[in-house]
Amino acid sequence: MNNLIWFRNDLRITDNSSVNKACSGVKVMGIYCFDPYYFGMGDYGFKKTEKFRAQFLIETVIQLKENLKKLNIPLFVYLDSPEKRIPKFIREHDIHAVFLQKEWTRDENKARDAVIANVPASVNFEESYDQFLFHPDDIPYNSLQQIPKVFTEFRKKCETHCKVRTTLESPKARPSTNQFKNNTEVPGIKNLGLDNFSIDTRTAFPFHGGEVNAQKRVQEYFWETKKLTFYKKTRNGLVGQGYSSKLSAWLANGSISARTIYWEVKQFERTVKKNEDTYWLIFELIWRDFFKYVSLKHGNRIFRIEGILNKKYEWKTSKKITEHWISGQTEDSFINANMREIARTGWMSNRGRQNVASFWSRILEQDWRIGAAYFESMLLDYDVHSNWGNWMYNSGVGNDPRNRTFNSKRQAERYDPNGKFQALWLQETLF
Repeated sequence: MNNLIWFRNDLRITDNSSVNKACSGVKVMGIYCFDPYYFGMGDYGFKKTEKFRAQFLIETVIQLKENLKKLNIPLFVYLDSPEKRIPKFIREHDIHAVFLQKEWTRDENKARDAVIANVPASVNFEESYDQFLFHPDDIPYNSLQQIPKVFTEFRKKCETHCKVRTTLESPKARPSTNQFKNNTEVPGIKNLGLDNFSIDTRTAFPFHGGEVNAQKRVQEYFWETKKLTFYKKTRNGLVGQGYSSKLSAWLANGSISARTIYWEVKQFERTVKKNEDTYWLIFELIWRDFFKYVSLKHGNRIFRIEGILNKKYEWKTSKKITEHWISGQTEDSFINANMREIARTGWMSNRGRQNVASFWSRILEQDWRIGAAYFESMLLDYDVHSNWGNWMYNSGVGNDPRNRTFNSKRQAERYDPNGKFQALWLQETLF
């Protein structure tokens, strides 16, 4: 059997079902496509992937290629669409089975279906749900339609009735005879149509992409500094790399699994300390799961203006308002500081995201999808489910039972009482 691992948002070798399953084959290869579609213009006038996440992705694929090489598995990397490249690759290498992570949102489905349609029916495609904390086969619901509207109900039921699966053992290196001629290279950022940049010294996310770097961050945040013991107290911070785990970017592209983080927390609780703060990181992983189940349940409704509630609002669109919001030139200094941060770094705190989303949709009454698309373009840790789920939540068309509007002035007084964060980002004109 000749097996192919089609990497997408599972860019790791540790705790990766597709890698483990594929290793049963006689010959094993990996493939990753930098799909030009994701570096072109999206539906709302922004590039689907801007330079910050693109660079993080490049670093991630470089590390993936190096880690697979240690297993004697070659990773073929192409700047091409999967539907064009993979059928050709399957024919050239006589592939019998393709292993990949199960995705279900619009763009990912379209690419997978196009690949399958262009290869012989004899080629087996095996998909694995590998991005969850609570596996879909284990949750206490008989159907996706039973997934509750409210997070708390979902969390309590899953915590009571569902166990997190253990992580998979890392695969052993394959025989060195498993070698193939592979002249492919990971593209540079300019190859993707983007500009080189230097990391802003003020950024709260100065980290680099890749599985090794994800593991280093866990080691640092958990074991070296033990900042996990203060996570809940500091997670609403705004300045610096230490106020939160910052693991979301590696989670988003699958450099690390939610299960790996969960069991690392459990190990920390057994050997160092167990408190509300350590639990809260697991709490946030469950939130991440919840938005994935929301999108599984509702499909492409998460991209519609009415959201999953089918709520009708009189949404507005204004090019001038959009420009002022993006460039941090609104009448609200707290909003401005957060928007300038994301423009310069690709990062924004959880507290900032909620405030700028609420300001955009509730105060400015602008089409929430424009804001979500801008975040999709800019965020280092963009995850389709969490991004669009959170934007629906903050815009009154999602899963918030209280339908809140954030008072950004009070939020600034509470979370930036000395104005340190605002001073950091409002000290210069960025645009």
